[in-house]
Amino acid sequence: MATKKVSAKKSAAAPNKATTKSMPKEGKNPKGGLTAKGREYFKRSEGSNLKPGVTGSADTPEKMKRKGSFLRRHFANPRGPMQDEKGKPTRLALSAHAWGEPVPKDMAGAKKLAAKGNKLLEQYHATQTQSAGKKSSAKKAAKKTAAKRSSKAVGPEK
Repeated sequence: MATKKVSAKKSAAAPNKATTKSMPKEGKNPKGGLTAKGREYFKRSEGSNLKPGVTGSADTPEKMKRKGSFLRRHFANPRGPMQDEKGKPTRLALSAHAWGEPVPKDMAGAKKLAAKGNKLLEQYHATQTQSAGKKSSAKKAAKKTAAKRSSKAVGPEK
């Protein structure tokens, strides 16, 4: 009886391996990052909505946040070397190129990218606090205006 259960478990596990497909070769950009096919693969397999990297200047708050988060996440504490044993850049190092940054050759270059990411996130947070201040002052002004209107509408009776 016990052997039948084990064989049933093995046969149940086999279809899962057969249905799991790896990412197509066209999904990886040889210069770093994913291609549109690679992003589509992850959308179908994991449900994630990946966007291409910010290659230009991070001039909007959304771009600052995305690029800064990427640089800090991948280069503050890198998960591997920047070059392989042949001296070629690894996929981790090439990912910086996909985001419009220079490819780091060593850990010092990676730390520079992480520092740039921190700077971008600080700029992002500064813009958020400024816009929050503008919003709150705009709300206060709107309340004052509404109060003046309501007091005029009520006004003294004649």
